[in-house]
Amino acid sequence: MRFPYLRKAAPEGLATARSQRWDPAEVVRILLGTENKGRDEATRRNHRRLAQLPSGKTFESWKETESSIPVPTQHALMTLEWVTRAENLAVAGPSGTGKNHLAEALANKAIDQGMKVAWFTLKSLTAHLGRAIVDNTVSRGVAKITRCDLIVVDDIGMLPSGHAAAEAFYRVIDAAYERRSVVVASNLHPSGFDSIMPKTLATAAVDRLLHHAHIVLTEGSSLRLIQATSGQGVVPLNQPG
Repeated sequence: MRFPYLRKAAPEGLATARSQRWDPAEVVRILLGTENKGRDEATRRNHRRLAQLPSGKTFESWKETESSIPVPTQHALMTLEWVTRAENLAVAGPSGTGKNHLAEALANKAIDQGMKVAWFTLKSLTAHLGRAIVDNTVSRGVAKITRCDLIVVDDIGMLPSGHAAAEAFYRVIDAAYERRSVVVASNLHPSGFDSIMPKTLATAAVDRLLHHAHIVLTEGSSLRLIQATSGQGVVPLNQPG
């Protein structure tokens, strides 16, 4: 075994151990701990790279008091216990009310806890599986997605979706059903998905999605619009003297 993080830390660690006369077993324990920590951090970096999260939003920038979601619900979602039970989350509400931020913050937290995450918009999911159809690798593509612990499908309902989008959405929801957690973020309640995609596929997908799902509704004015109109959306320009 190569132990790259142990080897990097060894010179300084051994020098400290000699000067402070550490027990050899303690030295080994500390160096192995350094190796484990380094590997965990590398795994998280790789998981974050593969997830392709859109903007790096986390709970550090989340303002729970500005959200219309009840604070106890926010805290319960942050535990990610529902992910370990392969339960789903549907977040629905007007544009700018924190749906995307919440979904990405949950995805980042899942990665921090060692989970694998896949992030798609409905459009990118459709394109991803569309390429797989051309290559005749749809089953393999869906299986790869559902190897992740948490699957996020964002931006549902922004535009009408055709058969290809509905089929891609259904394939993933069906494959993940009772095996993996799916988060959907939409300006429509899932019960209204049949208004933007073919009814048969929408009904079948939503039936599976909501069977073991937490439904969270956001409301209020757009936080983005409030920030923009109050001048918080940009760094103030330096006015010429």
